Amino acid sequence: MKKEKSIYREYIEALVTALVLALIIRTFVVQAFKIPSGSMIPTLQIGDHILVNKFIYGVQIPFTDKKIFVFNHPQRGDIVVFKFPQDPSRDFIKRVIAKGGDTVEIVNREVYVNKKKLDEPYIQHTDSIDTKDMLPRDVMSPVTVPINKIFVMGDNRDHSYDSRFWGFVDLSAVRGEALFVYWSWDKDKTSVRFRRIGRTIK
Repeated sequence: MKKEKSIYREYIEALVTALVLALIIRTFVVQAFKIPSGSMIPTLQIGDHILVNKFIYGVQIPFTDKKIFVFNHPQRGDIVVFKFPQDPSRDFIKRVIAKGGDTVEIVNREVYVNKKKLDEPYIQHTDSIDTKDMLPRDVMSPVTVPINKIFVMGDNRDHSYDSRFWGFVDLSAVRGEALFVYWSWDKDKTSVRFRRIGRTIK
């Protein structure tokens, strides 16, 4: 009986250890996210499952907005997951266009940061353009990003709800940087997108 109890105890201890390690990894190191919308097409597809590096921008102290061990801050071009400013219970994913101190301007769909036009081979526009009838999303007067904030946009520019509409993201709200696609499911075709699995996100 003693031998059986020790075996059960070993199993329980192993299970508890695994659960604790998984919780620590999910909280502080990496976390899985699912892409629910098309705002980042073509870079990310609806149904992509991605891993996010939560460690690179600092370890967040639970139940606070404070971070420790900050190794880096979001840079222009990074694809980040963050708490939506208007509803922190929701996670959004967008590309960093500008960081604190940068000035952003949009002229006829073209994005300028510090008066320099961005080279953005990753974006797509699906709506026709008429320079005589530009929408607010296509034109934006220069704005300076406050310190400790970032300005983000989706790669699917005509169908992205981003900083053009609701403003800046606080660095404390950034949860991590997107790493790679570990699973991708095409709901319409009810099939796996094998070619996307393992693809790095950039």
